[in-house]
Amino acid sequence: ELAPGESVPMVGVVEKPKADVAPSNLAIVGRYVLSADIWPLLAKTPPGAGDEIQLTDAIDMLIEKETVEAYHMKGKSHDCGNKLGYMQAFVEYGIRHNTLGTEFKAWLEEEMGIKK
Repeated sequence: ELAPGESVPMVGVVEKPKADVAPSNLAIVGRYVLSADIWPLLAKTPPGAGDEIQLTDAIDMLIEKETVEAYHMKGKSHDCGNKLGYMQAFVEYGIRHNTLGTEFKAWLEEEMGIKK
């Protein structure tokens, strides 16, 4: 079990597996810090799911060359692969923003007709 704030070496990556065949209950949520060695691997990665070049395929190749770690982030995540999840993430980010959060929240409340 990987606790929030911990990292472990990855042994492989599977692009969008069905829940009943997923090798674990861990997921990649789109934040990467990878070595420059990923670029030539991406260049030779053939199109995969959706006829797109999948970063996960290149990460799998990178794992064969060097240690790639998974980090269990602390906090909340949203599925930014769908429109609602993306919008939820954006609104949460906007509300919490250090310099614009107060102004953004006031604008959002006005848009929603929330009176203070």
